[in-house]
Amino acid sequence: MTTMRERLRLVFELAKVRIAVLSTASAATGWLLASGAFSLAMVPAIAGVFLLAGGAGALNQYQERDLDARMLRTQRRPIPSGRMRPRTALLVSLALIATGTLCLAPNEVAMLLGLFTVVWYNGVYTPLKRVTAFAAIPGGVVGSVPPVIGWVAAGGSIGDPRILAVAFFFFVWQVPHFWLLLLRIGDDYARAGLPTLTSLFTRRQLARIIYVWMIATMVACVSMPLFGVASPVWAFAGLAAASLWLGWHATTMVRSNGEVLAFHQINVYALVVITVLSLSVLVG
Repeated sequence: MTTMRERLRLVFELAKVRIAVLSTASAATGWLLASGAFSLAMVPAIAGVFLLAGGAGALNQYQERDLDARMLRTQRRPIPSGRMRPRTALLVSLALIATGTLCLAPNEVAMLLGLFTVVWYNGVYTPLKRVTAFAAIPGGVVGSVPPVIGWVAAGGSIGDPRILAVAFFFFVWQVPHFWLLLLRIGDDYARAGLPTLTSLFTRRQLARIIYVWMIATMVACVSMPLFGVASPVWAFAGLAAASLWLGWHATTMVRSNGEVLAFHQINVYALVVITVLSLSVLVG
């Protein structure tokens, strides 16, 4: 008999909690940038982003269960491994999305942004992966919205240049983040019959393309203070130092023709940027 602990573990696997946590952290950063402080009022909005991200991830696994069964990296996921029925996974995903929507309901704009992100991820990006190897570019929109949700939920204007600069950074970051992973799992994608950049470009060419996107990510990062984000000198210095660190790893990656990957580093970079942005308003 399956224990409650095992069921929760299955739900966590289905909801791709690690990805949901990053989206939640960026949403919390958006809230802090708009309000300047932590407060209990942020809990429903941040919980809503977490639940929507988890629901979208779960729905994605339901949609791609046939592909997951063909890839070594994903064969042990709840549905292809037989530990969860597809219908159960679908119900879990819809329950998470519905609960997340209710959490964001007090702010109509934040709720609509959250629903838009789910529709874009599951209705546009997920099916687009079967059509084009460049799906990660429109898919980058998914990563750009959570900080805007946090910002709007805290009372900020959706058209404020500050949050748009932050959203643009996360949009650009998302593309090399995925393509660095692709350098590692390209064969798995090909095995599943998905179009992949590793079949269009040599490893050397793809490393150079990713390098350009990593440089663009660094530029987007250090440009944020120009829009009034992370304005303290120490915060700009922190963003610049983190960008130089990423640039060093990007250079190592491209010189090795993609043999030395920087996937872990670009994830750490995003966490550092989130931390610096948050501290810039909390510490000043």
